[in-house]
Order: sequence, then structure tokens, then C-alpha cells
Amino acid sequence: MTLVLDSAAQDLLFREARTANTFTDEPVTDEQVQAIYDLVKYGPTAFNETPMRVTLVRSPEARERLVKHMAEGNQPKTADAPLVAILSADNEFHEELPRLLPHFPQAKDMFFAERPVREQSALLNAALQAAYFIVGVRAAGLAAGPMTGADFAGIQKEFLDDDHTPLMVVNIGKPGEDAAFPRSPRLDYDEVVTTI
Repeated sequence: MTLVLDSAAQDLLFREARTANTFTDEPVTDEQVQAIYDLVKYGPTAFNETPMRVTLVRSPEARERLVKHMAEGNQPKTADAPLVAILSADNEFHEELPRLLPHFPQAKDMFFAERPVREQSALLNAALQAAYFIVGVRAAGLAAGPMTGADFAGIQKEFLDDDHTPLMVVNIGKPGEDAAFPRSPRLDYDEVVTTI
């Protein structure tokens, strides 16, 4: 059985898409980022939560502040990428649930009254949204360079607040020369899938 998505789209989103380590200097516009978000916001989450927050780092001053929190190997590519996004989880996402889950507005207080429960759910669902975001970047014909090698406590203090937990930093742009490392192996179907 073949997939409904044509082979070219499969290549764009998955098979040929790569984590980029270098980028051209072609800018990434706010319109592109909005188009990416307007596509990926439909990805499923528990209770229709929308805990992912995106902080776009555009100004040279903000970029400099971010670079100092990146692991040494991630600093040059973060300094040079056309656009950098800090993806975080909003631990107060439950405040929006009456609007996002209108058929079950009591979910806000019934399931998410306690902060530790919210933090766990925000982390899981924002991570799902971050994965959709990366695929959306690829769908826009751009490359993403997601990174978790960073001082996230420093990033939180510098750019966020106590209600937002940083998940990753994503460099975004058109891939430059020698942008990707050779593809590493992946596990085969039989190593991952079990039928019971």
C-alpha cells in the first residue's frame, strides 16, 4: 500500500529533509513563520491544548544574548542562521482551555488545577507541537536545525519567565553549503513495531 501523500512531498518532509547546520543569508519572513504556524496549529494534542510558545530571535542584541547560552558547538550556527526560534511550553496553558475546548470547559479546573499536572501535560503536548513545527518549516521549503544543547535555565531567565519551560532552540532558513551531516541509520520497522 502506498501513502496518499505523493513521493515528492514525502521527500520534502521526511526522506530528503535534514537538520541544517549551515544556512544561506536569505531571510525568513514573518509571513513565512505565520504560514508555518497556521498549518501546524492543527496537529493533535491532548484536550486540544496549545502550550507551545514561539519566541523569534531577530535582533542582533537578542541573538548575542541567546548565543552565549548555547553549547559551544551550537554557537556559530545559532549566530549565523537567518532566524532562530526558542520553543517553550506555557505551564499556564489551561487558562485557554475554555476557549479551545468549548464543549468541555470544566477540563481547565477538573484536570489542570495543580501545577505539577500542568507542567507534565504542557511538556508533552508542546513537544508534540514542536515536532509539527519542524515539519511545517520543511513544508515551507526551509530547513530546521533543532537543538537541545544549551543552558536552558539561562535561556529561561534571559528570555522567558517561570511559567514557560524552554524545550529547544530551532535555527531556520535555506540550507547553506554542506548543511547536513551524512544521514545516520534509523531502526527498521521490525525493531520498533510489535503486534499483540
